[in-house]
Amino acid sequence: MAGGVGSRLYPLSTPDHPKQFIDLLGCGKTLIRLTYERFLALGGDIRFWVVTSVAYTHFIHEQIPEIPDEQILAEPVARNTAPCIAYACWKIKEKYPDANIVITPADAYVPDVEAFAATMRTALGFTAGNGAIVCIGITPDSPHTGYGYIHAPAEVGKVVKVAEFKEKPSLEVAQGYLAEGGYWWNAGIFVWNVKTIEKELRAHAPQICGIMDRLSPSLYGEGENAALAELFPQCDKISIDYAVMEKSSDVYALAADWAWSDLGSFEAIEKITGRDPRKNL
Repeated sequence: MAGGVGSRLYPLSTPDHPKQFIDLLGCGKTLIRLTYERFLALGGDIRFWVVTSVAYTHFIHEQIPEIPDEQILAEPVARNTAPCIAYACWKIKEKYPDANIVITPADAYVPDVEAFAATMRTALGFTAGNGAIVCIGITPDSPHTGYGYIHAPAEVGKVVKVAEFKEKPSLEVAQGYLAEGGYWWNAGIFVWNVKTIEKELRAHAPQICGIMDRLSPSLYGEGENAALAELFPQCDKISIDYAVMEKSSDVYALAADWAWSDLGSFEAIEKITGRDPRKNL
């Protein structure tokens, strides 16, 4: 998912050139390029789809030229993550009806690529043959109020049933989560097979599925962009968290022990790089 504008990092990240397409870490690679290379470490038969704004497709061509044109999905308007994910999954299931899928933001920081790959293999192994959704929990190192929380009796490396999701809390509530234990930051990474997410979306987001079903005859054809321009803006504007994750009874958590950040603030970037990016603005 690469359609966001990174508004919290303005003016470093702008609507014309958002953070996922910038070398925020000063390492010579943009965040979306790093995300792409991180997944290459999984090995095996991997295919990549990117869902982004129609205004950003040129960044994908420039920064990840390995991805075929038909797997770069251009949203005509932003409708939040549920329609974004539905569009990608309808495209995937058209050609790969048994696909096992990881949904990830394009702009996260995960320095330990091998540990990340091991976690993804565990999650994909769990979802390959059943109707489960797996979300990735990050061990919290502070009572952060900018992240959602997963409440689950999780252990690193083990997949367990989620008790509930908690929205971004107040500082006092977040402190209580850490004191109690069993709470994890929600990394916004979701794993499922394509049949599972279609079933869940049909159960909990039928309006979006109706739009995708109308779009389906045009997928991979010359009329796809025109149909998308007409139909996609009609989708309910809703996140996958609200549309599915908070309603499904088949959500599991896999706790990870690797470092992670959404790089959502100047302070987060400075913590990792040791430099304040605002000084160069």
